[in-house]
Amino acid sequence: MKHNRVVFLVLGWLWYMPLLAQELVPAPVSRTDGVGFFEFSSRTKVVTNLKKDEAKPLTAIVDELAKETPASRNKRVVLLHSANAKGDAWNEVRLQAYNLSVTRDTVRIEAPSAMGLFYGLQTLRQLTTDGKVRCTQIQDIPRYRHRGLLLDCSRHFWSKEFIKKQLDAMAYFKLDRFHFHLVDGGGWRLEIKKYPDLVNKTAFRSHDDWDEWIENGRRFSSSTDKGAYGGYYSQADIQDIVNYAKDRYITVIPEIEMPGHSNEVLYAYPELSCTGKGDGFDLCVGNEKTFVFLTDVLKETMKLFPSEYIHVGGDEAIMRYWKTCPKCIKLYRNHHMTDTVQIQSYLMTRIDSFLTAHGRKMMGWDEVLDGDRISAGTTVVSWRGEKGGIKAARIGHHAVMAPSKYCYLDRYQDEPSLQPKAIGGYTPLDSVYSYNPMPAGLKNTPLENFIDGVQGNLWTEYIDTERYAEYMIYPRLLAIAELGWGTTGAYSDFRKRVIAVMKTLKLRGYHGFDVSTEFGRLKKE
Repeated sequence: MKHNRVVFLVLGWLWYMPLLAQELVPAPVSRTDGVGFFEFSSRTKVVTNLKKDEAKPLTAIVDELAKETPASRNKRVVLLHSANAKGDAWNEVRLQAYNLSVTRDTVRIEAPSAMGLFYGLQTLRQLTTDGKVRCTQIQDIPRYRHRGLLLDCSRHFWSKEFIKKQLDAMAYFKLDRFHFHLVDGGGWRLEIKKYPDLVNKTAFRSHDDWDEWIENGRRFSSSTDKGAYGGYYSQADIQDIVNYAKDRYITVIPEIEMPGHSNEVLYAYPELSCTGKGDGFDLCVGNEKTFVFLTDVLKETMKLFPSEYIHVGGDEAIMRYWKTCPKCIKLYRNHHMTDTVQIQSYLMTRIDSFLTAHGRKMMGWDEVLDGDRISAGTTVVSWRGEKGGIKAARIGHHAVMAPSKYCYLDRYQDEPSLQPKAIGGYTPLDSVYSYNPMPAGLKNTPLENFIDGVQGNLWTEYIDTERYAEYMIYPRLLAIAELGWGTTGAYSDFRKRVIAVMKTLKLRGYHGFDVSTEFGRLKKE
């Protein structure tokens, strides 16, 4: 009997173990586990006070959790209750909060808005193992409103299906901003009907490999040319992606790069260059045709993307040709400028005014702060360390923190000699997780309110396959998610949760770096 009892206990423990592995990323603000479990079944009923259209995508999540569980005579209920509080859920984190209560018979999620209910359901998804959820009480609210991922689709092109797959993962980890880097020197990926040559002439190039393409003169090609590499998103594709994201409470922020990183534009429309021959990488700011082109492109972009923000780049302009261009020199003198960088500031100010007049807001990289003319209302993405974000906050601009040392996902995440080729640098998971998006100098001051959040950026010069892209994104994006939620703690606990969650992602077809077998650490920068 004693031996039988031991066997029973061991078998019981093995049955219980998967339920103990119900780890959450990001960690909730407060969690108290109870005794017993709620078990989904085909008879699980959803009760909600939401209107039908708003309730449909949320009840679908519950249906998905219940459909693969065995039939049961037990009637279990999932209650979804929204207070329908007034306000903008995208920008007010109080409206993204939720309370989750799980008892043996009932799951109850209460939130100020449908967005909060959605996040409560994502937590429920993560807690569900084999149709069972441990009884628990969770109170949760994000720290920051901007919790983002940038995906560079210019240097290498990604299929619409791959984009949707990443949106699914973003929703699962409660990320809410997808920064869609659509155009850059590696290729223009967005169909603009007024300027068809943008995709006809530059959506495909002569080489897939980034270095080989540069070494062979950065040549673009037709889609029908032998060996042509690339692609673009039709306007129908974009609408599909935007709607897909919306259903997952993710807003898509497009980036139309200007004035630098524009050699693909100058190839298609050389008259927009300072020489008129397509030379260089920067648009000619002194040429009024440049503004006609940019505003035309932005008009079509705004029709496709309903996002509050339109990102306009503003980074790494070389400014070489501006110094000798008659049109740019005339602009410089007419506006009594004292530095070449003010030419870029002039462009950013005009674009900001245009977007504002159309009910949108401008977002740009921290270089937009370099000149004397600062475009009012611009939100700054701080990538050259934290200085840009701090400066932005101190002069009244909102900022998103994305310093390359911590938030660039194209850098090596372990010993470079044992890793696939990357752009350089070293940003392992623990380094990402150690970052605090709130600069120390702004903490506990009114300027805290100008820091909107944090973003992970995947640039893809050397990332040429979907499998490799996911290898670089995961699990570092999980750290970004928890930074944005504002519940970071001990790295050892986070790593344990990541190992468990990555197993779930793998079962769902995602690839990632195996943090459980990390190689030796390099010295930190």
